[in-house]
Amino acid sequence: MMIKRISVAVGIWLLFQIPIFAQVDTIEVFSKAMNKTLKAAVVTPEGYSRGNNSYPTVYLLHGGSGSFSDWHKKTTQPDLLPNLANQYGVIFVTPGVGPSSYYYDSPLLDSVRYETYFIQELIPFIDKNFRTINDRNSRAITGLSMGGHGSLMLSAKHPELFIAAGSMSGLMNIDTRMWKVPEDFRKLRYESQKAMLGEITYDSPFTDYTVVGLVDRMKQNGISLIIDCGVDDFLIETNRQIHQLLLQNQTPHEYTERPGAHTWQYWTEALPFHMLFINSVFAKANVD
Repeated sequence: MMIKRISVAVGIWLLFQIPIFAQVDTIEVFSKAMNKTLKAAVVTPEGYSRGNNSYPTVYLLHGGSGSFSDWHKKTTQPDLLPNLANQYGVIFVTPGVGPSSYYYDSPLLDSVRYETYFIQELIPFIDKNFRTINDRNSRAITGLSMGGHGSLMLSAKHPELFIAAGSMSGLMNIDTRMWKVPEDFRKLRYESQKAMLGEITYDSPFTDYTVVGLVDRMKQNGISLIIDCGVDDFLIETNRQIHQLLLQNQTPHEYTERPGAHTWQYWTEALPFHMLFINSVFAKANVD
């Protein structure tokens, strides 16, 4: 694994256009599992470079056709991440993964092993190279769209690593029949899934490759969950489905529907609510 840091002055003003008080490192992590290098960005709060304190970590995931830099470049409030990092005293990590890869390990393609990368390579790399509090009670994960799928999937399967997980406009079921999208887009995503997973059953009982298939694990592992979606979002029915499944198996979770669609305006407004929730979970876990 290799780290490639961009100096603060250049990295902030030329790459991310965010205030000078925030420190942003762009890192490159070599994945042995996939034999390729992937990028991520790390936001550290004000004072990190001047002290020896360690900080909680929040992994913030991008969507299906996104990039590690999306949360830095596309929010409607440009200073969103550095402001929240300072407000809550956390380290943000925004990793990049392949398009429409869902953050899982494909049983067919060696080039799609993102669960292994995330759990066995990225998180250990971050904990080794940054002053994180390397403990479940100080690590959370959330994300938008496909990143919501990744957040809830990774946390459900690896509860020893996360105390809280969230989803914004999340893809809670990979069954494209539930998505309110044009037919050509539906077919494109279905064929992509078929290439990665082969022939799978989309009806209940659900496969472990979709978040709705993991609700029993969510009940067992006790991770604090926050899920929200805009009422005009094309994935709203998948969010309502997981909400009902979690109610049925009596898994505690916070669920909200708000005005909005699958847009950066929605996610810019949603992230502060997620951070308020995550911060409260951190506080309770570390007091108990």
